[in-house]
Amino acid sequence: MHRYRTHTCGALRPSEVGQTVRLSGWCHRVRDHGGVLFVDLRDHYGVTQCVVDSDSKAFAAAEAVRSEWVVRIDGRVRTRPAGTENAELPTGAVEVYIDEIEVLGPAGELPLPVFGDLEYPEETRLKYRFLDLRREKLHANIMKRGAIIDSLRRRMREGGFFEFQTPILTASSPEGARDYLVPSRVHPGKFYALPQAPQQFKQLTMIAGFDRYFQIAPCFRDEDARADRSPGEFYQLDIEMSFVTQEDVFQAVEPVLRGVFDEFAEGKRVTKEFPRITYADAMLKYGVDKPDLRNPLLIADVTEEFARDEVEFKAFKGAIKAGGVVRAIPAPGAAGQPRSFFDKLNDWARSEGAPGLGYVVFEDEGGQLTGKGPIAKFIPAAVQATIAEKAKVKAGDAVFFSAGTEAKAAGLAGKARIRIGDELNLSDKDQYAFCWITDFPMYEWNEEEKKVDFSHNPFSMPNIERDEFLAFDEAALAADGETGPLTKRILDLKAFQYDIVCNGVELSSGAIRNHRPDVMEKAFAIAGYGKDVLEAKFGGMLNALRLGAPPHGGIAPGVDRIVMLLCNEPNIREVVLFPMNQRAEDLMMGAPSEATAKQLRELHIRLNLPEKKA
Repeated sequence: MHRYRTHTCGALRPSEVGQTVRLSGWCHRVRDHGGVLFVDLRDHYGVTQCVVDSDSKAFAAAEAVRSEWVVRIDGRVRTRPAGTENAELPTGAVEVYIDEIEVLGPAGELPLPVFGDLEYPEETRLKYRFLDLRREKLHANIMKRGAIIDSLRRRMREGGFFEFQTPILTASSPEGARDYLVPSRVHPGKFYALPQAPQQFKQLTMIAGFDRYFQIAPCFRDEDARADRSPGEFYQLDIEMSFVTQEDVFQAVEPVLRGVFDEFAEGKRVTKEFPRITYADAMLKYGVDKPDLRNPLLIADVTEEFARDEVEFKAFKGAIKAGGVVRAIPAPGAAGQPRSFFDKLNDWARSEGAPGLGYVVFEDEGGQLTGKGPIAKFIPAAVQATIAEKAKVKAGDAVFFSAGTEAKAAGLAGKARIRIGDELNLSDKDQYAFCWITDFPMYEWNEEEKKVDFSHNPFSMPNIERDEFLAFDEAALAADGETGPLTKRILDLKAFQYDIVCNGVELSSGAIRNHRPDVMEKAFAIAGYGKDVLEAKFGGMLNALRLGAPPHGGIAPGVDRIVMLLCNEPNIREVVLFPMNQRAEDLMMGAPSEATAKQLRELHIRLNLPEKKA
């Protein structure tokens, strides 16, 4: 017989009845039923009920064990008495009568229980993460994560992609988030950086002549934590392809994500064909560039209606005169809601920094659609009808309004859309609703510096003919000003940039890369960066592009966010094996920690710490 086990704690079935077996695991729960002890023994594979009574020579030893002690149990498999079966356990038809028990690893007093689903402070959970991981739900999340990554890998290989490994110690990136720096012992005063993403390496892989790359890539960024982003490190499905258009990337990536979500959706519907939504339409109709399509509400622009002379609502007119806009958010069936529904929404809007949400409730009076509410009297009936038509509402519905600069009005309207959809139970949460966001603007106006600047990714290919793009005169642009015709043309330029969004979560950004050095130089010149700046910051990549670069593009869906969605978890720390807290601290291992004087001397580093506040 094996030293520790003949079976796992999830293996025994009625076919093993009568056999003598050996199990090892953790005492999940110990129950004393007056002369009869039940020990639920747990390992990675499951739980087996073990029982001992006072007639057994093992009874005294069994009385000493406590929750989370690690023990070995020898005993005979028998059928559970009728009426005591547990249909929720695969082993629920049998139990093991204990003949012998050996303590392999006693446990002290537990800082948090493993049995049950009691909520404990995050600090305690992270400090004792190894205990937290013994809990059923978290254990299942981590196993599901591994299965999802296996599925991603398999599907990528089936799609003709090959897995590469790119360096972890690399050069500091001049753009993006803050780097994590690693001092070099053999090169005093110099530092490596942990990669924020393998972006340059995967592009260089394409320039090197490999055609389809992927990697489950670790990425490191010194940035603050959020519910959907781990501090310090995260993983992404990094992808790059040569000789492709934007559509080719879509056709390669969409089946992988759809297939993985179909596999792990547990009955939820998954979008069959991901709709393409332009950035401009997303900002207008959803108020955000990562729309949650489970919510059917669409925002409408009603700036023109409130700008009419006959409309007397001064608050919105003032916003429009200042260059702002007015957005309308439909609320189907809201006419039947109590006054408190509208008051709560206004209170919420004020908590978001807005003066409130104006609204109109539409009713049918003698076959005529009539608006009611605080601001309805300022809007003539004809304009109300146009607003109702644009917002696609009817009698019994309501419309809420958001006004201000385009960015602020869109932001508030987008949040209100989600809140109204949830309050009215309009959102269909039983699905994974995907979409592509396309046609991101290449440039935006930098109000602080009074110049054109990059909007998103500066290394994307502009969606314009090369000769036409190269013909732009950056000197004329500099003299054009914010409202000049050349500035407007530049700000209207779109890039081959795209995002994948699922249920309002941005899974990834991608782009067709700017692989032509002359186009890249022009792109940076338009944003006010000279060749010297480009060479100093990105000389290595430029040199590679000058020596024969294929058209290429890619994307990098976030693995942690994919798993978070498929596990139906609101916080990414519930799907990461050993996460840090929001202050980027590993409470279990005590990182970051102070270096010894010897280590600092070897690295030629002298600390210059900030003075502690009294």
